[in-house]
Amino acid sequence: MSAGNDFHNRFNSEQTVDELNEPIIGILCDIDNDPLKCYYSEKAIKGETEMENTEKILVVIDMQNDFIDGSLGTAEAQKIVGNVVEKIKSYEPKNIYATRDTHYENYLETSEGVNLPVVHCVKDTDGWQIRSEIAEAMPEVKIVDKPTFGSTDLADMLFARNEREHIEIELVGLCTDICVVSNALLLKAKMPEVKISVDSSCCAGVTPDSHKAALETMKMCQINIK
Repeated sequence: MSAGNDFHNRFNSEQTVDELNEPIIGILCDIDNDPLKCYYSEKAIKGETEMENTEKILVVIDMQNDFIDGSLGTAEAQKIVGNVVEKIKSYEPKNIYATRDTHYENYLETSEGVNLPVVHCVKDTDGWQIRSEIAEAMPEVKIVDKPTFGSTDLADMLFARNEREHIEIELVGLCTDICVVSNALLLKAKMPEVKISVDSSCCAGVTPDSHKAALETMKMCQINIK
């Protein structure tokens, strides 16, 4: 007996295709007007529609002056600015989100300040601002200010959007080994079935070695590294 006939024999004419709840295995019954054939066709079409309707989301992490050429800037960070601008241009403006590391005058008294005693990204200072050419490239950006490495607000925002529509997420920005990896893993934990990727050519770490180590960590956690 063929697999198609076996499924056909188990198909009760009073059952709906949703009640059958069989996985798609690519088998179509060769009997005209067969409800099983309609079932598989419906499921295949549904899958194709979900793929077509996937919204591609870009998250730009902390591309701020202090991390580029300010108090915590690096040559590597300066080199990726052009790449990030080009990446932004490849996305629909409505699908771009950005984070902004945000501290206050008491930074050196905080836990992060004790461990990293370099004042940076203090709210409303020039160092806190997103690099001008990057900001200009994303006029409809949704900005999330965050007081620490990973943003639970960003994760909640994208989780809610994924509840409404199927999304994929790509991250770029600074620093690979601190805030990029923190947000990538946070998003992966919040949405384990969502495809999440990081473009290494649009990221820079505190050092080249720590950049590579962070990419390897994310790769081991099933985040796609480009």
